[in-house]
Amino acid sequence: MAEQVAVTHDVIKLLDKIKEVKYATLTTLDAQGRLHGRPMYTCEPGNEGALWFFTEKDAQKISEIKANNQVGLGYSDPDAATYVTIAGTATVVEEKEKIKELWREDFRGFFPKGTDDPNIALLRVDIENGEYWDAPSNLFVRAFAYAKAITTGQKHQPTPDEQAKVQA
Repeated sequence: MAEQVAVTHDVIKLLDKIKEVKYATLTTLDAQGRLHGRPMYTCEPGNEGALWFFTEKDAQKISEIKANNQVGLGYSDPDAATYVTIAGTATVVEEKEKIKELWREDFRGFFPKGTDDPNIALLRVDIENGEYWDAPSNLFVRAFAYAKAITTGQKHQPTPDEQAKVQA
């Protein structure tokens, strides 16, 4: 029998899982309809259920997003045994105030002219849904799961704190 996964509408819990994980894999569809992923730095998990990234206006991902704005994001923190996937809608944002608000000086390596770089833009991903997994990383929890499997033949069933699907 397939396991039952808890469903929640708490997008904040999803954002909380990734607040310390700064790098994500952003996946788009290329012109041939194939998945195309690349690492992206998450500037800010927005309180409005959106994630923000800096990008170049002429980047391949921008043309891919203009053709199909459905994107996927993957976050992982192996040390904390936390894994998150997010599906959302991407929008290119060129508002100078927002660019200045999210700007960090270490981005200058990618945008030498800073916030005045004519090729700078933001990518906003509005979260539609996601899922997270907090694998039991505690030795005691793993030992308990092992003992349960040996004695009862049943596998560990994650609690809603360990795994849940999130619907925005």
